[in-house]
Amino acid sequence: MSLNVDSAAVAFTFKGGMLPMTVMELSSADPERIRQQLAGKLSQSPAFFQHTPVVLSVEKLDEPHLALERICAVCRDHKLLPVAVRGGPEPVRQSAWALGLGWFPPVEEGRGRILESVSSTPVHEVTPEEIASEAEMPALATRLYRGTVRSGQQVSASEGDLVVIGAVNAGAEVLAAGSIHVYGALRGRALAGIHGNTHAGIYCRELEAELLSVAGNYKRSEDIDPQLSGRPAEVHFTKEQLEIKPLG
Repeated sequence: MSLNVDSAAVAFTFKGGMLPMTVMELSSADPERIRQQLAGKLSQSPAFFQHTPVVLSVEKLDEPHLALERICAVCRDHKLLPVAVRGGPEPVRQSAWALGLGWFPPVEEGRGRILESVSSTPVHEVTPEEIASEAEMPALATRLYRGTVRSGQQVSASEGDLVVIGAVNAGAEVLAAGSIHVYGALRGRALAGIHGNTHAGIYCRELEAELLSVAGNYKRSEDIDPQLSGRPAEVHFTKEQLEIKPLG
């Protein structure tokens, strides 16, 4: 017996997604300490604090009875929107659910190191142990996109590098597990190393980006040196911060 479903009656469909998300990694469970630091960050980068969704990572904390509701209130006071919690023992998970937040398990140990080793650029020194490990892993394909990535459009490479033969317009977004190469103007958002690959980079012929991110570490347009505007540039994660410099 077959069942005919009227497509007009379908209210929604579930689809897998790969959305960029800022992780707020907590090293203190004290809401007042968090409030003080957020106040300082707000004065440095006010544009970021405009209803930005964040995941609260509590993996570094040893607090089974975390004051999660107070921490979320502090975030909302500074226009950050907590949407989920990552890590923590069972009481933390139950608290997250009670507050209407999602919960993610902690990042698996060693997962980030495996992802870091698959990016082909830039080249970095490796140990004999890394060479042996990489020999056992299959090479990940680079995705090539020809044409302009237009406003509202997202192009991604979930397993390797992304090469765009064209421009990335304002309001558009490009994402890659590895590095991103734009052979044109980069005016939208570029997020490299989306699974935590800190060796990924971003390379473009004309830098006018709205946002740049490598392994979750980001800079918005107002944080980028105006002298680099419109010039070829490269972006790397170096010494715990993003480094943006002329390409060449």
